[in-house]
Amino acid sequence: MQDLKVLGLQSDLAWESPEANKLAFERKIEQNFDEHDLIVLPETFTTGFPVDPDKFSEEINGSAFEWMKNIATVYKTTICGSILLNSNGNHTNSLIWMRPDGSFERYDKRHVFSMGGEHEKIRAGNKHLIIELNGWKIKPMICYDLRFPLWSKNKFSQVSGFEYDMAIYIANWPAVRSYPWRSLLVARAIENLACVIGINRVGADNSGLGYSGDSMFIDAEGCVLQGAARSEECAMTEIFSFDDLISFREKFNPGPDWD
Repeated sequence: MQDLKVLGLQSDLAWESPEANKLAFERKIEQNFDEHDLIVLPETFTTGFPVDPDKFSEEINGSAFEWMKNIATVYKTTICGSILLNSNGNHTNSLIWMRPDGSFERYDKRHVFSMGGEHEKIRAGNKHLIIELNGWKIKPMICYDLRFPLWSKNKFSQVSGFEYDMAIYIANWPAVRSYPWRSLLVARAIENLACVIGINRVGADNSGLGYSGDSMFIDAEGCVLQGAARSEECAMTEIFSFDDLISFREKFNPGPDWD
């Protein structure tokens, strides 16, 4: 197993401006990339949230999808972030996991934010996704999913071990609810004995709602390895140690006692 070098980009998002956002992320990646294994972008990184999916969703192989493929190919890395997809008239908030060879995985947000009206136009997903990278088993999720511990629940088998080693949450999580964001990221690491990455946006959306970011890298003990500067754009780099993860799990493993 290898260590995992991750670049997380806590960024402001230009409202409903896909080309401006893609250009901004291109510059940030160019300035900060250093042989990272994985680049993590926020939720709906081309448009902000919420926006009209009738206007801003695209099909697989659309412009945002091709942009991610180009970044992954040029930098020989994996990149993930969510975009609005249109599949036969059904809109989803979908995390795309793009590899340097152009192959990809897709995770559709399970818990659409009904209090914000997301459920009115965005179809909820119903499938978990666990992906392997450098020997790590990684489970990516989106924003509101963080509030639902059963959806994040890790599993343990005496034969195959833990179902996943790292959870990723990408978000447009408002500053007014930053305390739950910070607290739940740590809780998910502790209760699942897994490393956690939380990458959130900063700035304000078209309604004036502010976002403080509070992006974090957390180890399986729940210790914050790195936290982004609050309310500021920030490029975060962390090398996650697989040996440290295994060592901790060998010393403390409640997995066999889980419900």
